[in-house]
This record gives sequence, structure tokens and C-alpha cells, in this order.
Amino acid sequence: MMEKTIFVSGIDTDAGKTYCTAWLANKLRAEGRSVITQKFIQTGCNGSSEDIEAHRRLMGISPTPFDIDGTTAPIIFSYPASAQLAARIDGREIDLTVIDRARHRLEEAYDTVLVEGAGGLMVPITDDFFAIDYAATRHLPVALVTNSRLGSINHTVLSLEALRSRGIELACVLYNTYFDRDAEIAADTRAFIGRYVERHFPGTPIYDIPAL
Repeated sequence: MMEKTIFVSGIDTDAGKTYCTAWLANKLRAEGRSVITQKFIQTGCNGSSEDIEAHRRLMGISPTPFDIDGTTAPIIFSYPASAQLAARIDGREIDLTVIDRARHRLEEAYDTVLVEGAGGLMVPITDDFFAIDYAATRHLPVALVTNSRLGSINHTVLSLEALRSRGIELACVLYNTYFDRDAEIAADTRAFIGRYVERHFPGTPIYDIPAL
């Protein structure tokens, strides 16, 4: 994966995007690339992004100057909800150009920028613009976080079909083993997702993310 910027999304809100984003950052750093993470839109926080803070802990590094000045989390809402609702509750508009400008600053300073999304691909930013539309309009490849929780095959296939219908590149699949509580279900889910990706996105890597 030599893309400049990758949008990291999940099959649902609690798929493990934050942990998997940090894991992918560490993987790319181990391969010799300079990597920074950015939070697309943070909700449920005040002043700073708890997801960016988690990334830095998991990456084993201190907050960067871009964290301190807000470049890695340019839009933060206080209410823990979808972006469009959180913005309405806070009485603010979502200006995507703010995120674009921040991302461009990071792209100038690092080899790779990993943008952790907010929720799943179809989380609404406005009534007619979704998280997936940001990746599509900015031509960003997507790393999809999945797992073996009941229903994940359905959510995974729907997410992959949405990416394919919009012509979005699938950079990789990040299979989060943290949820492998039932060995039989986990093995079947992982195998099914592997077969599906190989048929429809041949050559796309799937990484098994070890649990903490």
C-alpha cells in the first residue's frame, strides 16, 4: 500500500476502527514510511479527539505538533452521535474544506495519512452526503475494518458492495480478531470474507489484527 492517503472505515460504529488504524500506522512505519493519523470528524468530545489520543498511545509516540494545533482533528463536536446530528445539536455547520486543508497539510509532511472515519461508510454528514461520499469525491482508497460479530458478514458485504458501486479502491481489509469469541463463527466469518474479497477484489490484502 503506497497510497498517500487512506480512509479507514468500518462495517459499523464499533468495529474497532481506532485500534486498527493505529495498527496499520505501525505496520507502515515498520516498513519505513512516515505515517500520521487524522480523525475525519470527532463526536462526543470537547477540545481534543479521544481517537487521536488513542492512536498516539497505541503507536507509542507523544502528541505531535499537528495534534496540538488541531490539524489531526479539525472538526470536533460535543455530542456522541452521527456527524449531522452532532453538528445540529452544537449549532454548527460541517465545512468539509476544513478537513481537506488539514489533510493537505499532513500530506505535505508525511508519506502516508490514515484518515479514521466516523462510524461506518453510510454515516450521514448531511441528509444527502455520507462518509463514503467523502472518500469517493476525494478519490481516497478505503481500508475496511471488519470482525466476526454476528451480522458482520452482512455488514461487510454491504460495505464492499457500496465501495464497488462507487468505484472506490479497496486498499485492504482489516480483520479485527478482538471479537473472535466463538471459534467456529470466527473461522467461518474470516474464511467467507476472504473468499468474497478474492472473488470481487482480487489481490486485495486482508490483515488479521491481533487483539491487545
